Amino acid sequence: MSEHIKKERFGKTSDGKPVHLYRLTNTNNMSAGILDYGGIVVSLKVPGNNGSCTDVVLGFDSVQGYENNNLYFGCIVGRFANRIANARFLLNDNEYKLAQNIKPNHLHGGTRGFDKVIWAAKEISDTQGTGLRLSYLSLDGEEGYPGNLAVKVTYRLTDANELHIEYFAETDQDTVVNLTNHSYFNLSGHDSGDILNHVLTIHAEEFTATDARSIPTGEIKSLANTPLDFRDPVPVGDRIHDQYDALKYGNGYDTNYVLNNAQGMLIKAAEVFDPKSGLSMEALTTQPGVQFYTGNYIECNTPGKGGQTTYQKRSGLCLETQHYPDSPNQPHFPSVVLKPEDSYRHKTVYRFKIK
Repeated sequence: MSEHIKKERFGKTSDGKPVHLYRLTNTNNMSAGILDYGGIVVSLKVPGNNGSCTDVVLGFDSVQGYENNNLYFGCIVGRFANRIANARFLLNDNEYKLAQNIKPNHLHGGTRGFDKVIWAAKEISDTQGTGLRLSYLSLDGEEGYPGNLAVKVTYRLTDANELHIEYFAETDQDTVVNLTNHSYFNLSGHDSGDILNHVLTIHAEEFTATDARSIPTGEIKSLANTPLDFRDPVPVGDRIHDQYDALKYGNGYDTNYVLNNAQGMLIKAAEVFDPKSGLSMEALTTQPGVQFYTGNYIECNTPGKGGQTTYQKRSGLCLETQHYPDSPNQPHFPSVVLKPEDSYRHKTVYRFKIK
């Protein structure tokens, strides 16, 4: 391991498999702790105005915390991030039935998605810098999905205080793929309370409307004159209790925003600023959508990192770069089909600054 990556034991899974923590650092004293279990970002310590570092992601102190919890803190989500209606889809006239882990629908890859497996970890060093590459082979039929899918996810921490996440996948038969990272961010610190005073901007004019089960209806609607509109900076808590269907269905914000990114370029999707800490975070992506989620289902007094820490509802927010929910069943949404002759690639950058 290089001086910028340290490896240590983190514990064992319930079936006795060892789990390791890889700690990436840059020249500014910023660090990212990443597990080979679920590719989980367990910590992200960002330097602030006074030189001290703030851990801005929610997480647990043990492997069992991640095994026994369905909040998806910090993990790689796959094969398919977000929801698939009725846990089934058609591909090449064949119907594939998936796990109904949020009945009657399928969520975030199923009962044992990519967040619950051990990934092979390898340090990499190239012209882009030093990083950690995680690899996993998802076998044909796993959680109901077709094809053997070879996945690689690379984490890099740059000296510009950016966390780069690059996704790559290949298959031996037609399948569907939609990968993301599910970190919960709190720029005041993971143990500092709620994120309702964080000021958010999302660079989108439309969203995918859903029904009461948070399944897309197929309609892409304008954000204008809705409490979902963050084209101008607005504190997260200002309109979260408005009487609006999408907020009622999600118990708060849990919406996919449609980005103007048809060409798959790396564009700025969103920016969050915390007036308390002075930290800001930009989310850039090559994906066509970003799911904004305000931790609406974190149970009261959920034990968190640091011994005495407990998390509450809305202790963190997620900006999950992705394809749209239920895309396999919505033919007019951007395609999520991966064929053997093609490869799946996308990139997300979380960029931190002091304002």
